[in-house]
Amino acid sequence: MTDWVAQAVRKIEADFNRSSDTHLIPLPIPGAPEIQLYFKDESTHPTGSLKHRLARSLFLYGLCNGWIREGSTIIEASSGSTAVSEAYFSRLLGLPFIAVMPKSTSQEKIRAIEFYGGRSHLVDDPATIYDESKRLAQELNGHYMDQFTYAERATDWRGNNNIADTIFTQMAYEPNPVPDWIVCGAGTGGTSATFGRYVRYQKLPTKVCVVDPENSVFYDSFHTGSMDCRCEGGSGVEGIGRPRVEPSFIPTVIDSVIRVPNVASYAAIHFLEEVLGRRCGGSTGTNFYGVCELVGQMRSQGRSGSIVTLICDDGNRYLGSYYNHDWLKANGFDISSWVERYRRFFNEGQW
Repeated sequence: MTDWVAQAVRKIEADFNRSSDTHLIPLPIPGAPEIQLYFKDESTHPTGSLKHRLARSLFLYGLCNGWIREGSTIIEASSGSTAVSEAYFSRLLGLPFIAVMPKSTSQEKIRAIEFYGGRSHLVDDPATIYDESKRLAQELNGHYMDQFTYAERATDWRGNNNIADTIFTQMAYEPNPVPDWIVCGAGTGGTSATFGRYVRYQKLPTKVCVVDPENSVFYDSFHTGSMDCRCEGGSGVEGIGRPRVEPSFIPTVIDSVIRVPNVASYAAIHFLEEVLGRRCGGSTGTNFYGVCELVGQMRSQGRSGSIVTLICDDGNRYLGSYYNHDWLKANGFDISSWVERYRRFFNEGQW
């Protein structure tokens, strides 16, 4: 190991040591008091999203594998949040960073990447981000991080303060400390793989549910068993849903996949602003839809227990889209009936 790599690892570990863990926020549901709901608030990371954990792991993985060297240009295919976090770590190590992203990526995320010294390389077709990232890495003699391949293997799923480990530590004194369900979306699939492997390794009965937006292949892949599913274009919910089954998606450690209408995801974050007092990103809305489905199932079965899901990122990144009523109207989304449905569920327990 060179002195530069040793110092780079030390800088990342020091950054981690300066950060406290994220909060676990309870949200009592008046209409379903027998079920406790918790949100792991990943928006409080230094770069504002769940992807901060992934970026840190990917950098350590690349450094310790000898792939990232002094002066390496770091390149990533991303719909935004991973790129923001990788730009942060690139700046920490003094490395140039380029994010290859769809042109539909929010301007707020592009500005965040630029704030950390990164550059955005935008493409028309979301399906081309992989090949374009490889091309740039070759052309610049840089390193393509490839979160979609390495997310599931860069994270230590056995423990070591990963997201699953911290959730179960924080749940220890709750009425139902072992959740019935953990609900998360899939972009790379790395987070669901971490949860699924962790609960099996710890011999826990917790099940993992992946929520998948429209125009994404994970739902079809899980229910058909095919890893060759494809679709065109983006999912409509930044950060989750993919046009192909990513290598980091491990269906065998997942117990359920629920498909979520995009309008339901958008409506959910408007409702959550009412009851949480904060704005969350679209993928958090997708998570909440899955929570409602599972609470409904548990109640119909006469079961009590707990469910944990994630606040994936800060909703202020989407002021020009999901929180913009003109944008919603222009794109044909009427969220009013869905917001009312969430209110009824919340207050009366009906889904």
